[in-house]
Amino acid sequence: MNTKYLIKQFEDKPLAHYAYAIVSGGEMVLIDPARNPQPYYDFAKEQDVKIVGVVETHPHADFVSSHLEISLTTGATVYTSKLVGAEYPHHGFDDGDKMNIGSVKLKSLNTPGHSPDSICVVLEGEGKDIAVFTGDTLFIGDCGRPDLRETARKITATREALAKEMFHSLRNRLMPLNDDVLVYPAHGAGTLCGKGLSEANSSTMGAEKLTNWSLQKCTEEEFVKQLMADQPFIPKYFGFDVALNKKGANDFLAGISGVPRLEKINDEFDAHKLEADVIIIDTRPQQQFKAAHFANSINIQIGGKFETWLGSIINPIEWFYLTAETESQLTELIERIAKIGYEAQIKGAFVGSFDTTIPSFLDLTNFSAHQTDYTIIDIRNMSEVSEKQIFETAIHIPLAELRERVKEIPTEKPIVVHCAGGYRSAIGSSIINNSLAGKAVYDLGEAVTAF
Repeated sequence: MNTKYLIKQFEDKPLAHYAYAIVSGGEMVLIDPARNPQPYYDFAKEQDVKIVGVVETHPHADFVSSHLEISLTTGATVYTSKLVGAEYPHHGFDDGDKMNIGSVKLKSLNTPGHSPDSICVVLEGEGKDIAVFTGDTLFIGDCGRPDLRETARKITATREALAKEMFHSLRNRLMPLNDDVLVYPAHGAGTLCGKGLSEANSSTMGAEKLTNWSLQKCTEEEFVKQLMADQPFIPKYFGFDVALNKKGANDFLAGISGVPRLEKINDEFDAHKLEADVIIIDTRPQQQFKAAHFANSINIQIGGKFETWLGSIINPIEWFYLTAETESQLTELIERIAKIGYEAQIKGAFVGSFDTTIPSFLDLTNFSAHQTDYTIIDIRNMSEVSEKQIFETAIHIPLAELRERVKEIPTEKPIVVHCAGGYRSAIGSSIINNSLAGKAVYDLGEAVTAF
């Protein structure tokens, strides 16, 4: 093992996010830290080192960073590109800028493309480049999407302009790095910051030059066309998080401890104590939800990409209630919600039992034999529908757009909602149920896999 420096990767699986610690000579620098800073404090204590710096490769859209909190707590300097226009105390870190950590150095490369202010960070030791921390510029098997800054309030840039910049950043800034340079991205497979990432959590520049589509020989026009095609949807919270990261978020623990806890719900609980026009995010398993739930509830289950779907359905600054099966799950969920900066929107959080709903379940035999007797709503993403249409008569409304487009759904027939495996259809059917009161709405659930 190299005794002069240490690289530690931290993974947040639900958000497919990677943060990094670089340790050398009793000092530690963090790159793109997640909202909860405690794991980094614990690691610094374990290594008996001092956190002296935090690097932000860009203002992140898909999660809230703890860079400001870490700086205020430890005295570490925050480094980011001057192009960010960061509103927190920081040190500009752009082309030609370097910082020393023990016996190694970090140097900045401006790599616009995913955002106009993106940088990549090269680790240099003993006169050679060892690794590059690529943020959302270069992923394993892909590169960052260029279309997230068109809705980021004042920090906007067109996707076409950024796609062209990405073409040149990859070729002029990253491809000249030696083949043995290690590649450490900010995200892995499952992120919405790219469209075709590998399951691998690291690579080398040599391997990426051979296999990554975005580094292959092509014209700028061909690259732009391929990069802009079939990008995933953009969750509602992305622009909000860009602005929040540019400003710097409040302390993590203060945010989650400030969430109001309502008294435990029981059979005698008066549901009218909840404000009728505030959405309830019910995170229990779908079978429990279907059996009984309060009105105005959306069933986003605790498993899966909970925070991504919450931030895709609930608008920034929109109030909501949160409920779960247990207190421990409730605590976990509040922490996960804080990762996207939505903790201040929780009107109240509670656990308990429910007895206000009459369950209704789809007759699968009848549905299979008489599909035209139902209005079928396909809530999968556009790319999924393009690849395979499950029901010929289905109306396609992506889940992320469903709350805004539910009035487009015909109501003359019973409504059946499906996705690819059942997780999203539980969300979708509950959204439609709220908006089309009195109509028959069914969730096809996991049964979709039989069609």
